[in-house]
Order: sequence, then C-alpha cells, then structure tokens
Amino acid sequence: MTTPTLRALRGATTCGVDTAQAITEATVELLGEMMARNGVEHDDVVSVMFTTTPDLIAVFPATAAREVGFGDVPLLCASEIAVPGAMARCVRVLMHLYTTRSRAELHHVYLRKAVSLRDDLPS
Repeated sequence: MTTPTLRALRGATTCGVDTAQAITEATVELLGEMMARNGVEHDDVVSVMFTTTPDLIAVFPATAAREVGFGDVPLLCASEIAVPGAMARCVRVLMHLYTTRSRAELHHVYLRKAVSLRDDLPS
C-alpha cells in the first residue's frame, strides 16, 4: 500500500453575478468536481484556501464549503489583487489533501469561464 502524501490541488470557477446564491452555487460545484475527479474523500482534506476577485463580495466562499460538510476543515478566504484585465468574478481554490496520487496524476479543475485560465489542462 502506498503511503498518502500531502499535496495541493487547484481549481477555479466564475460567477455570472455577485450574489450569495451565485457564489455558493459556483463554489459547491467546484469543490464537488475537485473531489470527484480526484477521488478525494472528506477526511483526506487538510485545509482549503479560497480567493475571490475584488468584484465578488456578497458572501465568503468558505460559507458554501461549510454548507457541504467542510465545517470541520480549516478554511480561509482572501481577496485577489486587482490586476488590470484579470478575469472578472472568479473564485479560486487551493485545497491541501492527503493522497496516494502523484502530482502528475492530480486533476486540477477549472470550470465555466475559468477554463481559459489553464488551457494547458484537459477539461
């Protein structure tokens, strides 16, 4: 049996509007896809960091994470810097987890308009 290693998994998505509902829906969808595509179980997750672009202020993405059972996982939200021309209404995630997958075997997840952020990754 391979010993699990601490790894980091990335993801991003976008919201059509700055509302609590839109941010929650996008965050729940993104976390679900990150976990499903990588075979991640709840107890594998060590912590999750969320960032949002400055135009998303209606709710913390961590609130959505708690709604899907991450209440016992350390969560942190921060604001992205306001880079001119950057993608609007974007939620980014950095999930730390234990896994037996190598870095090359992890599937980083980019949804909605955020797909264009990483055109080097298969969708």
